[in-house]
Amino acid sequence: MRPAAGAFTENQPDTRLQGSYRFDRNGWVYIHLEGAPQQIGYQHGYLLSKETSDLLRVAKPFLLHETKRDWNFYRKASQEILWPKIDAEYQNEIDGIVVGLNDAGIKADRWDIVALNALEELPYYYVPWLDKQLGRVPTTHAPGNCSAMIATGSYTKDHHIVMGHNAWVNYVVGERWNIIFDIKPLHGYRILMDGLPGVIASNDDFGITSAGMMITETTITGFSSFDPAGSPEFYRARKAMQYSNSIDDYTRIMLDGNNGGYANDWLLGDNKTGEIAVFELGLKEHSLRRTSDGYFVGSNFPVDSKLATVETNFDFTRTGGSPLARKARWEQLVKEAQSTIDVETVKKMEGDRYDGFEKRQGPDERSLCGCVELSPRGIPEWDWGKFYPGGTVQAKAVDSGMASKMQLWAAMGHPCGYDFIAATFLKNHPEYRWMNELLRDMKSYPWTEFSSGMVK
Repeated sequence: MRPAAGAFTENQPDTRLQGSYRFDRNGWVYIHLEGAPQQIGYQHGYLLSKETSDLLRVAKPFLLHETKRDWNFYRKASQEILWPKIDAEYQNEIDGIVVGLNDAGIKADRWDIVALNALEELPYYYVPWLDKQLGRVPTTHAPGNCSAMIATGSYTKDHHIVMGHNAWVNYVVGERWNIIFDIKPLHGYRILMDGLPGVIASNDDFGITSAGMMITETTITGFSSFDPAGSPEFYRARKAMQYSNSIDDYTRIMLDGNNGGYANDWLLGDNKTGEIAVFELGLKEHSLRRTSDGYFVGSNFPVDSKLATVETNFDFTRTGGSPLARKARWEQLVKEAQSTIDVETVKKMEGDRYDGFEKRQGPDERSLCGCVELSPRGIPEWDWGKFYPGGTVQAKAVDSGMASKMQLWAAMGHPCGYDFIAATFLKNHPEYRWMNELLRDMKSYPWTEFSSGMVK
């Protein structure tokens, strides 16, 4: 049994845990980390040891089934391809996580944690790239995670920035995507973000910082490029969140060593200026659109026509597919609410159940609150079959006033109030019985406010 945080070891206080703490609230685990990189890592690994161990437990068989590669494959790729391109600061943080896990009685090493951090870019970007190099038909494709919006100027009630994000992912991982990280690093800016246990970046990439940066993203469906000589996306995303003081800073850091992994449309806001942007980052192509009076939405469609043509197989004629159906619904709701959008409006949008393609109430794969397990169509472009257990797993929202005080709203589970019950689902859909030991119930929790430095 691990000692409590801050406990004495051999009559000496463990200073590595100094200042750190965690508590549970409405389905979330809130954790405060502070100090030098290795100390932040140690606190992370130690205080989230149970959650990290559980995520490792389910990730291994899940990826084996979905990608036909075992965990040793991902460990080897982490060691040979990713690790050498990570700055010492984040190498130290990752190694700190390992030491914290080990001290808490969890058996894991550096390559386990690097592979866990690369849970998106290795299986869904490196693997299909490797398949092509070997002359094989790719076994996986780029995922279509998330829905998001950001607005400013005349579109919002107070003419300042409002931002919202729904995380879309399979429920095996998504039900465990329930950490609120409050990170006070020795260098760079303070961060408040959601994330996964054992992972140094948000990974669905919703966060605010003490520099006034407001950051989120959605993934580009059908993306097919990767450069193994580049730097890991999770490392660049964390570095950009921690060290950016402007939209230009963010794009510069993300472009430096870009490997094309986890290709996204980044929705960015600078609370100091009121400016927002969509930064679309592929491998060969990227673009930046910015405004101080307007909005951007994301639902897994490419924005730039050249990137769409060169680096994706996205089908713009498939208006009944999940990405374009959600895009149309976002645009409808934003335009209807123009000049009145505030954080409460965005929270309601994220809980929207309406299927705009079939003109009926869902939820399903086309609604902003996504429940693909209720859809007989699934989302084939993401390799999600009929009634696939995936969709919206949690939601976040923030406005300029909250961001200036390092506060955000978060709701764990479906924000439309629908509970996913694993046993019932597996009984009705035995084709997914291979997930029996991996899936858990995913209850819908109320919107909850979190802030930097808050205590239970």
